[in-house]
Formats: sequence, C-alpha cells, structure tokens
Amino acid sequence: MTNFIPIFPLSTVVYPHEHLNLHVFEPRYKQLIRECVAEQKPFGIPAVVDKKIVEYGTLVEVVKVEKEYDNGEMDIRTRGVKVFRVLEIIKTIPEKLYSGAIVSYPVNSEKSNERLRQQVLHAVRELHNILQVHKGFGKGDEELTAYDLAHHAGLSQEEEYELLHLFYEVQRLEYLKRHLHKVIPMMAEMEKLKERVKLNGHFRNLSADDI
Repeated sequence: MTNFIPIFPLSTVVYPHEHLNLHVFEPRYKQLIRECVAEQKPFGIPAVVDKKIVEYGTLVEVVKVEKEYDNGEMDIRTRGVKVFRVLEIIKTIPEKLYSGAIVSYPVNSEKSNERLRQQVLHAVRELHNILQVHKGFGKGDEELTAYDLAHHAGLSQEEEYELLHLFYEVQRLEYLKRHLHKVIPMMAEMEKLKERVKLNGHFRNLSADDI
C-alpha cells in the first residue's frame, strides 16, 4: 500500500509506539500540525542523517496539543504508529508551506523471542548500572520491545536508523544484543580506568609482603 503523507523531517529516529514531545515553531510545521489536528490525520517523521532525509521514517499521530502560544507555536505530544519507506519527496504542495512524501509501509513482524528479549533487557540494565544512569522505561518489563529499549542502549544515530529498517523483532533484538555485548566490556574498562585515575596522588595502603 502506498499513500501521500505530510512530512516533518527531524534529525532524530522515532520508533513505532514511541512517545515524542515536540515544540513546533516554524510556520510550515505550525500549518502541518493544525491541519493534522483538525482532520485527525497522521504525519511522517523521516529521519535526517548527515543533513539528508533518508529512506525510512515513522508515521506518527498527534496525541495532544499540550500548549498553544500567542504566536501560534505549540507544544505537542505524539506517538509513533508504523515505519514507512519514502518513495518520493514532494517538495512543493499547492497552498501548503510544508512538504510531503509518497510512502509505502513495509510488513513489520513483532513476533518476539522471550529468552532473547530478557537477555537484551538485562544487558541494558547492566550498561545503565556501569554508567550510573537511572532511567525508567515507562512501562512494565513484560511489555518492552526492541523499539522501547533502543534509545536506552547507547546507539549512535546511524545505529538507531539501522535498527529502524529491521522488520523482524528478533532481528532488532539480536542487533541490540550484539551492540551491548560489544559496548559493555568497553564501558566497564573505562570505569575501571576512571577509578585508577581518581586514585592517582592519594595515599594508599599497599603491601608486598607475600612476594
């Protein structure tokens, strides 16, 4: 299935089911959001990587206009719906300030593997423990998917985008598992190095009696 959607390109990767808060201030996007709210229609957030609109993005819906300012700017809450693939960018639309795109929607399997999911969740928590980061996921452990965990796993923007166009949940979990198994030993070693640096210059009770 293909269709036309208005687009709001952003230099961030948005995932299905993700809640994203936006402050809308540009005239073209104020127009876009007003129309989406009035007509109860979604819009697309294609990812911008290296200052270019890339091939995949996420369709989102406006959940709530949290605040509207006197100058027309808005604070809005949105929710990711599904991944799309950009087939063609429509830069100029009659009587519209914003651009659009012709998109298709790849089939996306959410069938999971519980053992793998638990391994990834455990690894994310291990990473947070090493980094002394305290973040909640906003939902119960049993509900968490790869999409929910991706922004918590220390991926670069390019890696987050790679995960966006993996269309099987097991693939996404495997991707996160490989990343975390690579990153966690590095982070642990950096923490050890930090502790050694802290000790430099301090009086230490050292003994070599056993030699």
